Amino acid sequence: MSAEKRAKIGQIALLGMTVSAVFGLKNVINNNVAIGLSAAPAFFLATILYFVPFTLVIAEFVALNKDSESGVYAWVNTSMGGRWAFLTAFCYWFVNLFFFASVLPNVIIYASYVFFGENREVSQLWITVAEIVIFAIATWVSTKGAKWIGSITSFGAMAALGLTAVFIVLSVAALAGGVEPATAVTPATLSPDFSTFATTWAFLGTLAWIIQGVGGAESVGVFLNDLKGGVKAFVRVIVIAGLVIGLLYAAASLVMNVFVPVGELDLSTGIFVAMGAVAEWIGIPMAVSTRIVGLILLAATLGSLMMWTSAPVKVFFSEIPEGIFGGKITELNDQGIPARAAWLQFAIVVPILIIPALGAGNVNDLLQIVINMTAATALLPPLLILLAYFMLRKRFDKAERMFRMGSRGFGLAVASFLLVIFAFVFIAGTIPLGQPLWLTLVYNVGGVVVFIGAAMLWYERYIKRLRQSDPEAAERELRPSAMDMIGA
Repeated sequence: MSAEKRAKIGQIALLGMTVSAVFGLKNVINNNVAIGLSAAPAFFLATILYFVPFTLVIAEFVALNKDSESGVYAWVNTSMGGRWAFLTAFCYWFVNLFFFASVLPNVIIYASYVFFGENREVSQLWITVAEIVIFAIATWVSTKGAKWIGSITSFGAMAALGLTAVFIVLSVAALAGGVEPATAVTPATLSPDFSTFATTWAFLGTLAWIIQGVGGAESVGVFLNDLKGGVKAFVRVIVIAGLVIGLLYAAASLVMNVFVPVGELDLSTGIFVAMGAVAEWIGIPMAVSTRIVGLILLAATLGSLMMWTSAPVKVFFSEIPEGIFGGKITELNDQGIPARAAWLQFAIVVPILIIPALGAGNVNDLLQIVINMTAATALLPPLLILLAYFMLRKRFDKAERMFRMGSRGFGLAVASFLLVIFAFVFIAGTIPLGQPLWLTLVYNVGGVVVFIGAAMLWYERYIKRLRQSDPEAAERELRPSAMDMIGA
């Protein structure tokens, strides 16, 4: 469809889509459990120093590839060629595998609150079995084309935003009404603990959670060409969205401990304890508020689970060049879903669900393990995109595009700064202190090495075969597309 005929969205619509896609109340709880009130300034700084510039990087790639679908493969292919583009596309799918391991335990917890009003304790064996059954059902539904999932996702996302707004407003009202905060907001409570190597390393690892929490720029960057007002409007909206998201995270983090002291929330039930305490202040019984919160979060999580069970599979297996995988795996069913690839994904996720359960004493330990791994692996695609952006500004800055993030020197400086920060945070998130060494080596390090190593071997197999059958096609595949743009 041409740009002239394509339906356009307004700036308010893009703002709402961005905030809904990126903001997650559970991220506030996770980081409050890890680093207390210091999560508030950390969230806001992450938004200013990461989300806004990274989104502008995406805007520049989209502007450069305005005639393509502008997925991650096209972006990275611009300056680094097909090999790195394939790796980046693979990493987006790969990250999603660990996302399932972090979201499925929450489905069980939220359902427990809806039906029982509390988190019923069950063994790790039954949690794992339930996760596998739920994911099998989600995979089956996703291959059938579940159009109704969109309405559930929208309801859950907007309800969660509303819940956050109510929580912030009521907490501020309580403070204005004379309620003494359980943990006071002071410079000391807002400052990270850098007194020892262990606490410093733990904070760096938690930054991976925070960066993941403000992530999602790649999901809205593709709407640049669909926005009324074009590039200028997109940049304006995305900066405003970044500030709104940062303020929401920071404000929710600041008031998270008005009724509940720092250290008394946990990963599995913290959101219900915090929300329940606010609800009790206005006279709503905990038994009622926990069921309402559970229903909202369950709807949002189920919608997210269904969507991410099918979307990354379809994007990854349809975006990469033909011939890398067999025709049977990439074949679409009558609903436009690569069903065999979806079930292959299911088979890969099952051991990812089982391994962390072996090293977890309870559901909080399980969530700690999988959140660490999900946050760390989630940094891989942005790392590769930033590396591609660095190479774009260094080698192909002459390529024409509608938008540039400042001068060549400024773009290189921003990319270099973010790459250094990401490298430190990725290492700290991948190797957390206090986790059993065998689990770190097998799950955190081993998972990355095995999956990415296997992907690259598979790609090299494809290139070798392509060179034998069509050397010119192999050269085009490996050649950065920006070379054609500048006539090199």
